[in-house]
Amino acid sequence: MAFDKKLLEILACPVCKGKLQYDKEQSELISTAAKLAYPIRDDIPVLLENEARELSLEEVEQWHS
Repeated sequence: MAFDKKLLEILACPVCKGKLQYDKEQSELISTAAKLAYPIRDDIPVLLENEARELSLEEVEQWHS
């Protein structure tokens, strides 16, 4: 089962309450506003700040383009 992209319509970043973007290659949900990438494990997004990795400046710019 793949991650349900419709879920993106109702999910928000728990830190900034902003929209999330789906990164299929890394299996992550991206919050450019908070500069965090939340993992997706077994098709379930883990929206915990302490589980997220920080995005580099280059990654944030890439997602903005």
